[in-house]
Amino acid sequence: MELAAILLIPFIGTTLGSACVFFMKEKMNRTLEKTLLGFAGGVMVAASVWSLLIPAMELADGLGKFSFMPALVGFLLGVGFLLLLDEVIPHLHLNENKPEGPRTNLQRSAMMMLAVTLHNIPEGMAVGVLFAGYTSGNSAITFSAALTLAIGIAIQNFPEGAIISMPLKSEGFSKSKAFLYGGLSGIVEPIAAALTILATTFVEPMLPYLLAFAAGAMIYVVVEELIPEASRGEHSNVGVIGFSVGFALMMVLDVALG
Repeated sequence: MELAAILLIPFIGTTLGSACVFFMKEKMNRTLEKTLLGFAGGVMVAASVWSLLIPAMELADGLGKFSFMPALVGFLLGVGFLLLLDEVIPHLHLNENKPEGPRTNLQRSAMMMLAVTLHNIPEGMAVGVLFAGYTSGNSAITFSAALTLAIGIAIQNFPEGAIISMPLKSEGFSKSKAFLYGGLSGIVEPIAAALTILATTFVEPMLPYLLAFAAGAMIYVVVEELIPEASRGEHSNVGVIGFSVGFALMMVLDVALG
């Protein structure tokens, strides 16, 4: 029961962020949007390094000079997995008019929600694989490290929830409906986490690969969408500042609490 509650922490972050739409008067401020996108990217990069890639290499320490192999293979597979999802699932990125993926008759709002949902999958996997490592009794992964990642993802999800719900309001949705859609975009995270825990139970030797897989998928999201969006147009420096703050915060959380 305790584990189930912890897996919901990132989803709670998304829901709270989506609630920001109730305080919105008109369109979301573009400078604020850039800052939040940069912040989310910084948290995800720091989490990928400290919480996922480094533990993956530590778990493969028995391979000696080749301890990097599981991290390398898993990382590249994670990038490839998100690349594949981007190609086979119709979705629409923030501030874009042209959908990606196969042609579809889905509404614009549905495709925007699918884009965020796609990017929440690796975050849920990351939390799930760390908790799977802890519950399996692996000494290299502690409960505090897994909890820290869940809290870090929740912090990152707060602006992400706002980023999905506020544009929906700008496009004519009621505040209640925009909040609902924003919150639902994060429900995939506890589901992905639970499925990852279940899978890891049967393939525990694959834990280093799964850690790196989640890292690769998260880095793909940052490079493919968050950084380009935060850098677009004028005042891209606020995106850099947001990224730096997010990276530093997650790094401190991981080292201090993990």
